[in-house]
Parts: sequence; structure tokens; C-alpha cells
Amino acid sequence: MAVTKEQVMDALKQVYDLEVGFDVVSLGLIYGVEVDDENNVKVRMTMTTPMCPLAGFILEDARSKVQEVEGVNSVDMELTFDPPWTPDMASDEVRKILGL
Repeated sequence: MAVTKEQVMDALKQVYDLEVGFDVVSLGLIYGVEVDDENNVKVRMTMTTPMCPLAGFILEDARSKVQEVEGVNSVDMELTFDPPWTPDMASDEVRKILGL
């Protein structure tokens, strides 16, 4: 059974940045998801700031949630700060709640 990008994104919606209280997808922290023919998943993501004290926890939680998707073989997490995250990357709902 082929794993889809949508399944991976649904799993990532369960990963929260506890400092801000929103999931990493709604915050716009996911820059890309690739699934190859062998169901190996690569997730490219960022944090709201390079100094995020929860970065290690969030990355491991994301890896764990994606690994739980039925059929996923392996998960490669790539942390990047290029381009840097800005509040404009968050969903309209998050920006409205935060007053941005």
C-alpha cells in the first residue's frame, strides 16, 4: 500500500509546538514532504526560531507520528532555517487567533 503525502501531513497535524499551542502544519513549519516508491518519507521543516528550546522534542515527535502511519518504511527529518519562518507562513486561522 502506497503512503500518501496527505497521510503524512495528517500525522504531522498531531505535532504541536507547545510554546505557541498550535500544530506544526497550521504554523507553516512544514516546508516539504516527499514519499518515495518504497514508502520512505522525507520531511523538510523549520522552527519558529533557530533558538527554539523545544526543537529536538518537536523533531522527534514529528518523526514518531510519521513513523506511525501504516506502511511507512523510514522517516528522514531535515531541519532547515532557509527560508526563515515568518508569521505569514501560518494558516489564516492561526494568524487570526494570534492577532497577526
